[in-house]
Amino acid sequence: MSRALPLTAPPCDDRTATQRRSLGGACLAHALHDGYTDLLYVLLPVWQAEFGLSYAGVAALRSLYYGTMGGLQIPADRLAGRLSIRAALGLSTVVAAMGFVVMGLSGGLFGLCAGLVLAGIGSSIQHPRASLLVSDAYGRAARGPLGLYNFAGDIGKATFPVAVALMLGVLAWRPVAGLMALAGLAAAVALVAVLPRRPLPPAPSRAAGRDTGQSRKNFTLLMAVGALDTATRMGTLLFLPFLLEAKGGTGAATGLALALVFAGGAFGKAVCGWLGERVGVVRCVIATELVTALLAAALLPLPLGPTLMLLPLLGIALNGTSSVLYGTVPDLAPHGDTGRAFALFYTAVIGAGGLAPIAYGAFADRAGETAGLLMAAATALATVPPVLALRRPLKAAQAPV
Repeated sequence: MSRALPLTAPPCDDRTATQRRSLGGACLAHALHDGYTDLLYVLLPVWQAEFGLSYAGVAALRSLYYGTMGGLQIPADRLAGRLSIRAALGLSTVVAAMGFVVMGLSGGLFGLCAGLVLAGIGSSIQHPRASLLVSDAYGRAARGPLGLYNFAGDIGKATFPVAVALMLGVLAWRPVAGLMALAGLAAAVALVAVLPRRPLPPAPSRAAGRDTGQSRKNFTLLMAVGALDTATRMGTLLFLPFLLEAKGGTGAATGLALALVFAGGAFGKAVCGWLGERVGVVRCVIATELVTALLAAALLPLPLGPTLMLLPLLGIALNGTSSVLYGTVPDLAPHGDTGRAFALFYTAVIGAGGLAPIAYGAFADRAGETAGLLMAAATALATVPPVLALRRPLKAAQAPV
């Protein structure tokens, strides 16, 4: 969809203020929707007990939300493209919140499933639209801001599950779902207030006007790197609790371990986006993936104490790569269509996040948990060849226009 540019550029101070409001609104949307995604882990055991579900049934419940969110990235982005990004983000947040309203008012399993699907529909809009907002606002300098946007998602992942867990100590799950809906509606109001009524015209991007016929191939390579990176992350987190248990860790140790990984990951996401801008995408990605593979393998022989000490460093490398990759999407977007490129990229990484644990779990059932963790580490190494193949396209994208 073409977007008309104004005849005159806004003053520098106004542009900076609008950039900050755009980034702030995108971060708020990301924190809320990622928080919605991860708080479901806290509710799954409650639903299992109430509805008498098997583990497969619990997994199916999560898939209703996760699969809807991931599978609708492209069509939802296409439909939302008819609206302003401000309206699209506000509407998507309201729809996701209404999903929690349906869950809270449900009297049975069918209503719960309907609410999960509705919430997934709302969250499917957020990633491509908010990413496009940041990319349009910052143009060539978007890699760092996209890293902050990515970091904001981890803030939501850290706060919402904890809040739900605390509330479940004094409330039933349906009132908790209602409170989560109120949080979403409040966030929608805040988004309308924070996001600029007139967003900035798209700043020049490195991909603009560059289409050599290899753009689709290059972007496919980037999606492959993103999918492999996500698979590595999901596989490592899948086996970490079992590894800690084998070392004598308790449930408290597992909670501490995950907190250490996510804390390091949040720091890595905030830093690696800027680092990729300074040392280059290829060098940064290869470095973080090699460190991920080495640290994941190093966890196996270490006792519990040193393992816990190593986890923040693992989190930095494990999660930091994603910020570099998200920031590269505008560089390699086919035909300069950044919105569709983000939708495609998020479809690939969310799909990998859903399928990878199943594949790793099946492999570990046959070969053991140690082999499963080593397979996840090896997946990190598999990103190196496609990243190296992107050296020339990225160099061309970063060349002055």
